[in-house]
Amino acid sequence: MTRQSGKPLSVLIAPDSLKGTATARQAADAIADGWRSVRPDDKLVLRPMADGGEGTADAIAGASAGASWIACPATGPDGRRVDSAWLLLPDGTAVVELARASGLPLLRALDPLHAQTVGFGEQLRAAAAHPGTRRIVATVGGSAATDGGTGALSALGAGFSDAAGEPLPTGGGALDHLAAVDVSALVRPPDGGVRVLTDVTAPLTGPHGAAAVFGPQKGADPTQVELLDQGLSRLASVLRDNGFSADPSAPGSGAAGGAGYGLAALWDARLVPGAAEVAALTGVRDELPGADVLISGEGAFDNSSGTGKVVGYLLEQPGPGHRLVIAGVLQSPPPDGVAGIALDDLAGSQQAAMDDPVRWLERAGTVAAQAV
Repeated sequence: MTRQSGKPLSVLIAPDSLKGTATARQAADAIADGWRSVRPDDKLVLRPMADGGEGTADAIAGASAGASWIACPATGPDGRRVDSAWLLLPDGTAVVELARASGLPLLRALDPLHAQTVGFGEQLRAAAAHPGTRRIVATVGGSAATDGGTGALSALGAGFSDAAGEPLPTGGGALDHLAAVDVSALVRPPDGGVRVLTDVTAPLTGPHGAAAVFGPQKGADPTQVELLDQGLSRLASVLRDNGFSADPSAPGSGAAGGAGYGLAALWDARLVPGAAEVAALTGVRDELPGADVLISGEGAFDNSSGTGKVVGYLLEQPGPGHRLVIAGVLQSPPPDGVAGIALDDLAGSQQAAMDDPVRWLERAGTVAAQAV
């Protein structure tokens, strides 16, 4: 074993996932293995992170002793049944991840006008009814739908109808015909409230809204994007006329195809930046003041990394004297005082890094330890 020099350091390793190549847990483990090969006496604290998108519940579960998964088969975004589950923490926090029931990968084929969030609502309903639930944290990244959360809200008991009084079909493509909403049978949220973790700051509508920015990723062509945006505008108008005061321009309202807005309007949910909330739930926030070294990372570090993402949030926090970003590719330089390691530089190419991410993450951990 390598004999290190100098006093042992406290090292906080808190990466996001490298989407499509390594989970946050795999990244943290590999970086730690590389670091230990150089500095085996250091205290390493591994806290895989997320920002409210896919993998958030796993990150929280991994840092929460006594957390339990509750099975909850649900209606997928195309109507087929899917296996799903939500997470119950010992303090009564239920963590419900939209992507597990209504995520884009669950579709057999992209269907931007008809995909819906009913399954997400079924999970929320089950969590709200559980005797151990005191509050709900909903993570809403990765949605297949642009339905303003109406599918989820219908599963929670809300009714949406057209001008003829007929129930509105599910999916964002029908929202332009919305005329009325009925909340008489809407399930009450837990007494501790509902917090929606958002991984984007998009408003509900407009050129930077849910349909315009994220609709194409879900298969929407320009005509469908316009229809979906009109539908979300109609939803906001009808809810406003019925006395629901959520602000469609609030940051995060456009998260998950507008599901953030829908839950804020009808379930009195609070929209909060995901990275900060996950840092609190995983204990990262408590570990930061005592850490000598902070290592975070993501697939691509760029100009958007500071806008609510894991790496940007962590680099803004006080505490560690040494700060390092490990990324698949560094498309922008890290901030002053922050070191950066790019896996594509270590591997020789971006493709080589993607082909064996664990190997190069471990190598990055070694390089980082040598530089301290």
